[in-house]
Amino acid sequence: MRALCYHGKHDIRCETVPDPTIEDGRDAIIKVTACAICGSDLHLYDGIMPGMETGDVLGHETMGEVVEVGKDNTKLKVGDRVVVPFTISCGECFFCRRGLYSGCERSNPDKAAAEKLWGHSPAGLFGYSHLLGGYPGGQAQYLRVPYADVGPIEVPEGLTDEQVLFLSDIFPTGYMAAENCNIHGGDTVAVWGCGPVGQMAIKSAFLLGAERVIAIDTVPERLALARRSGAVTLDFMDEDIYDKLQDMTSGRGPDSCIDAVGTEAHVTASADSVLDRVKTATFMGTDRPHVLRQAINCCRNFGTVSIVGVYGGLLDKMPMGSAVNRGLTFRMAQTPVQRYLPELMARIERGEIDPSFIITHRAGLEDGPELYKTFRDKQDGCVKVVLKP
Repeated sequence: MRALCYHGKHDIRCETVPDPTIEDGRDAIIKVTACAICGSDLHLYDGIMPGMETGDVLGHETMGEVVEVGKDNTKLKVGDRVVVPFTISCGECFFCRRGLYSGCERSNPDKAAAEKLWGHSPAGLFGYSHLLGGYPGGQAQYLRVPYADVGPIEVPEGLTDEQVLFLSDIFPTGYMAAENCNIHGGDTVAVWGCGPVGQMAIKSAFLLGAERVIAIDTVPERLALARRSGAVTLDFMDEDIYDKLQDMTSGRGPDSCIDAVGTEAHVTASADSVLDRVKTATFMGTDRPHVLRQAINCCRNFGTVSIVGVYGGLLDKMPMGSAVNRGLTFRMAQTPVQRYLPELMARIERGEIDPSFIITHRAGLEDGPELYKTFRDKQDGCVKVVLKP
């Protein structure tokens, strides 16, 4: 089959690789009908996440048609059309039984390596380094799905691939970001980053009752998309974000702040963002957490900071004095996607949201390597790329 494969920093290739096969009775094989490039994939593209190996198949936003089912899988049948969560979860362990699927204790065969870095291992993920299982990803013509009686959700008739594809990751992730904020009527939510996850967080905050959403970015196309969703927008290259947010909230600060940026924050004129860039460039730091610092300092007393942007290592210069003395709540996770799928599928069916609004580019797998670069460099108005093998 054809698949997008990792060959080092900024080197993605469309290659022929072996077809996946059933390895366990609970497996399924799907023929991929649509997949996407995620902002998290750019951390792999930029060489930031450790544990990638030459030839690894990328991708964790995938859907398709079931073409083979393991002997112990009684949930799926050949011909089913399904969306596949990016989190691989057994459904039986301590965390899965509590709906915390991204903490699955069984699905990461490389968990010893993850434990050395993070203390404990999260669940295995598709196409996202050997720290998280080394599972081949879904930017390919076919995908093996472990624990396929737990993860995939069947797509109702009448919904298109593009309407449901993002249930695999970014819609549940953006929704969780907003849910973390415990939104009450009248609340103001600030969202840093208007990429795909940020856009879903904006939509979700309104769905959950926010009165006002303030979206922060500098890319014109992303800001325009946020405005179309009803957000007030701020360009961080043109305005002092802290001062502006205080002005807009009568000096109190937003009720909740969502970090949808993560480790690769843009370098601004601020001293801390420049220092972050120097440290990562000289291997003296692992992440660039300028946005997280700013979100902490901007949030109102006893507000919530919701973190869904990906961080991989040790963060420098965190303003914990601000957080502790002002009673902030932090909520964060790799999204336990399976927990959200029934509710979010129902919202799509009812017409409350159509996640396909973020798609700007459609192409085949062969165009994937070039579109990684387009997406990363924010060229050609690119907000979200969908690939159809």
